[in-house]
Amino acid sequence: MSAVLSPMQEAATPARAQRADAEFFIVLNEGSGKEEKGGVREAIEAELQRAGRRYQFVPVPPGEILQACQQAAKLASEQGGVLVGAGGDGTINCAAQAALTHDCPLGLIAQGTFNLFARELGLSLDAAEATRFLLHAAPEPVQVCLANEKVFLVNASVGLYPKLLADREEVKQRLGRRRWIAMLAALKSLLEWRLQLTLDSEMDGELAQLRTASVFLCNNRLQLQRVGIQDYVVEQVGQGRMACLLVPTMRWWAKLRMVASAAFGTLGDDGRIQAFPLRSITVSSRNARRLKVATDGEVQFMELPIRFTVSPKPLRVMLPPLEERLPPK
Repeated sequence: MSAVLSPMQEAATPARAQRADAEFFIVLNEGSGKEEKGGVREAIEAELQRAGRRYQFVPVPPGEILQACQQAAKLASEQGGVLVGAGGDGTINCAAQAALTHDCPLGLIAQGTFNLFARELGLSLDAAEATRFLLHAAPEPVQVCLANEKVFLVNASVGLYPKLLADREEVKQRLGRRRWIAMLAALKSLLEWRLQLTLDSEMDGELAQLRTASVFLCNNRLQLQRVGIQDYVVEQVGQGRMACLLVPTMRWWAKLRMVASAAFGTLGDDGRIQAFPLRSITVSSRNARRLKVATDGEVQFMELPIRFTVSPKPLRVMLPPLEERLPPK
């Protein structure tokens, strides 16, 4: 899988033995994903009980998913167990943050809308099958990235994309969570966006001033392939590099062409979109003290300067044998 570190990188990362019967500390976010969580919990429990595997569900009080993940990761680290994140992209991100902080293995039962991290790793999106995968999985080092100290597994950005996500969520709250509503809200925000960011940047040690509508960092080959970014960029993602996309300010018809190119997988042919691999980029502004940052679909303000970088420490993800993994799609 593309996100799994290369043999050279893996050799540089000390391996830690993992007991075959290690206890699972499961964080199931009742408020995320698209399936009934009662059914997901029942499917997970049925598989674990059938296998005689030790497990416990860590309670998740409303609005405290990050705290629950930190608690589960601490237990896993202290007891030689595995933190298991079961839920949508936000839950998986919180679980990854906790696992990296406490240096414990992370198991995934992805139940979100996009699930790009799990898809790229070849994991099942069915709760029962994903649980069976975990029963004979072993930890492998997987590249993750950071926005300052915040983990991102798939992507992070400033500028246009955080605005699209924030507007989409606001419309969902008012009109419902149907996908077509979210798409129309995002398209409206895209066409209305006029702001150009002027950022002082350092990219892998090189200083530059950027004038751009958005800086988009991606750590997921599958997402890049879907929109058609050039192969030489995609191939370096997960191998100590992430992809950086710079989107210029455009008129409305050019924005529509860009959306169509992404939908048809030909965005790399658009000469206005700059795409290149890098290890780190730091951005600051003379006109602002903080900016909205999107990380794996979640939006928050961050104080400037903001450093996006490949994490020096990989995430240890529980993965089944290669022959059992699904093709990324």
